[in-house]
Amino acid sequence: MRTKCINKIVLGWIVLSVLLLNGCVVGKKVVYVKDMGINGHHRILDEEPMKLQKGDRLRITVSSKNPELAAPFNGGVGAFRIDGSGNVEAVNEQTKNAQSYLINSEGMIDFPVLGKMMVAGMPLEKVTEKITTQLKTGGMIADALVKVELLNFKVSVTGAVLRENVLHAENAEMTLMEALALSGGLKPNAAPDQIKVIREEDGIRRIIVHDIESKSFFDSPAYHLRQNDIVYVTPRSAEDTPRENRSWRFWSTAMGLISIALAALTLAK
Repeated sequence: MRTKCINKIVLGWIVLSVLLLNGCVVGKKVVYVKDMGINGHHRILDEEPMKLQKGDRLRITVSSKNPELAAPFNGGVGAFRIDGSGNVEAVNEQTKNAQSYLINSEGMIDFPVLGKMMVAGMPLEKVTEKITTQLKTGGMIADALVKVELLNFKVSVTGAVLRENVLHAENAEMTLMEALALSGGLKPNAAPDQIKVIREEDGIRRIIVHDIESKSFFDSPAYHLRQNDIVYVTPRSAEDTPRENRSWRFWSTAMGLISIALAALTLAK
């Protein structure tokens, strides 16, 4: 009699364990930069200037106190332009934003009046300085004000994140933390110490690995993302397909019901 009671108790615990294992799969909890003290001080590293690449698209606007002087350098779409009769007229904002310069396979752009100039590998500030200097030293515009913007800044985020997507930033600035946040954060299956940034620079592709649970995350050279970076969050294991998920739920439910039925029959004896 005592043996039967023990068997029933053991069987009950087995059934309960099976149900818990089948019905509850908990991912590892991730705490961002958990080793960073609340009142600690951490030096912010200087950000390396972003360099332009072949295939980038720029918007360059030249301004002056005399609109007539700046118009030829805006490709006919600056704040003003000269019509066929030589008259100066304003240009609408929509047309102005449509103007851009593509950095070709040689790393150059073809800028009005100044001609071809090498810009690949240079930061935006250096390109601004280069054009401004040529305009002033060439006696073209003494008070030239040049603005250079990168139009094609985009970052791809994929892997174990809630929303895989391609992110764009109008100001050409985005951090790795911002990219992850805009993608909904990490999935429960994500490996927090295997957040990778795939970057191409000077014809070389490299992978920079980050651990989001460590404060070293902020010290990475890829914390400030660059145009065309790929952020890949590595999963701890391969994810099931929707069909596999449906099959798993079906069999888990079936096994649970069978276990309950067997347990009920055993306890009723």
